[in-house]
Amino acid sequence: MAIIDEILLIALVAAALWTVMARSLLRSALGLALSSAILSIIMFKLGSPVAAVFELSVCAGLISALFFCIITITEPLTPEKVREEAGARFGRFRYLPPIVLAVWFVLRLISFKLDIKVALPEAITDVRQVLWAHRQLDLIGQILILLCGVYGIVILLKEARGKRD
Repeated sequence: MAIIDEILLIALVAAALWTVMARSLLRSALGLALSSAILSIIMFKLGSPVAAVFELSVCAGLISALFFCIITITEPLTPEKVREEAGARFGRFRYLPPIVLAVWFVLRLISFKLDIKVALPEAITDVRQVLWAHRQLDLIGQILILLCGVYGIVILLKEARGKRD
């Protein structure tokens, strides 16, 4: 395993931990977007550029934008409630980082190679050729998902603006 792969995996785990342990919903949404972006880099390095593009556009883009919009239109918690939630959250997740580190060290000690061979149907390296010639239905589905997400965000923002007026 190359050092860049290890750095990416460590960054992915750190971003995921930050996502679940953050006190703020906005920081959690940012952590989710960062986790998704790192995962898309890993997918691209593994030779799956189409899955990487979908991961980046839907998860890091659309879902994060939807979370940001929802977070901004919800009412913030009072400082007392924030303190109560923080104590409960830390109590729930205090063992998570040591467990993740222990599993990582154990997996580093156990060195094994999997010899899995996957048959490739064709060796098409041009993403445009894959998208437009072989994955047209996926591309149309991706466009529809993005449009539905944008439409949903517009509706949510209109409703939030109507409640403020």
